[in-house]
Amino acid sequence: MTRALTVDDLVIAGIALAAGLLAAFLLRMLLRWLGKHADRTRWSGDDLIVDTLRTVVPWAAFLGGAASAGAALPLTKTVQHNVNQILTVLLIFVVTLSVARGIAGLMRTVTQSRPGVAGSATIFVNITRVLILAIGFLVVLQTLGISIAPLLTALGVGGLAVALALQDTLANLFAGIHILASKTVQPGDYIRLSSGEEGYVEDINWRQTTVRNLSNNLVVIPNGELAKTNMTNFMRPEQQLTILVQVGVAYDSDLDHVERVTNEVIGEVMAEVEGAVPDHEPIIRFHTFGDSRIGFTVILGVGEFSDQYRIKHEFIKRLHKRYRAEGIHIPAPTRTVAIQQGSVAIPQQRIPGEADEMTPVRLD
Repeated sequence: MTRALTVDDLVIAGIALAAGLLAAFLLRMLLRWLGKHADRTRWSGDDLIVDTLRTVVPWAAFLGGAASAGAALPLTKTVQHNVNQILTVLLIFVVTLSVARGIAGLMRTVTQSRPGVAGSATIFVNITRVLILAIGFLVVLQTLGISIAPLLTALGVGGLAVALALQDTLANLFAGIHILASKTVQPGDYIRLSSGEEGYVEDINWRQTTVRNLSNNLVVIPNGELAKTNMTNFMRPEQQLTILVQVGVAYDSDLDHVERVTNEVIGEVMAEVEGAVPDHEPIIRFHTFGDSRIGFTVILGVGEFSDQYRIKHEFIKRLHKRYRAEGIHIPAPTRTVAIQQGSVAIPQQRIPGEADEMTPVRLD
């Protein structure tokens, strides 16, 4: 039989509850002080740990004080059991939310710490958060005395039906996991698909991959389609790449002089233009005796894919200006047109790579 409630019981319970509140306040102040010191470190993981503890520890102290207060009161076993269960469920709820938020933040920080990454891979973050919340929910059920075995069985049968109904969605989900796990594509990479879409990968979530092209528009690609298509990743295995610029000079040009002048222009561009690779070795390769010119290829080094347009722009401008100053001619394509018994060479514009031919013209 439970004894009657006395003033001493209330005093002891009040002291226990006040001690829990005081401990929660002091621990929160201590963790706030630790958080300021964690901000000064270069590692961001300690910030997430302190932020998680700042929520869990004060609540644990307060609930511990409440449990002690309940134990000091002359409650029946049933009431005492129910109070302990409620406090335990609250503690599990707080811990689950804090751990889910902390681990999700840690994964997001790790993802964003990669150089050149624009966004986080939310597919892993969301899956991790859902798994932690599901585990916390099952622990709560077990704490309340509810058997989770029938629930797991029902979820297994229901999951099979859902899997059959959501084949495309699950295919995209597992395709996204495979893409990230294989590290063929990561947020921040510049990719080009065989279908023509290209741009920077903004995010890979549970269903789709978002790509931002150079015109700042977003292209949404289902993960299943991305996993099946042929793709070029311009950021892997290295972010730096080389580009080819085709140039041609007249047959009467001094090729040694052409090579020397072109090398000087390449050196200027590599040293002065943003996005170029300063230590890139100038490479020039003559390769073709064309119809009206000697063709050669200039190989330039760029820091990343989008830098090539600015570097090509500056290189062509400076090379054209330098060739004019040095007296090096870039001949215009010509086409020979037959007119009765004679012929005359008429400079015309033609499509690059189109073969010259004799075009007969009848004069009436």
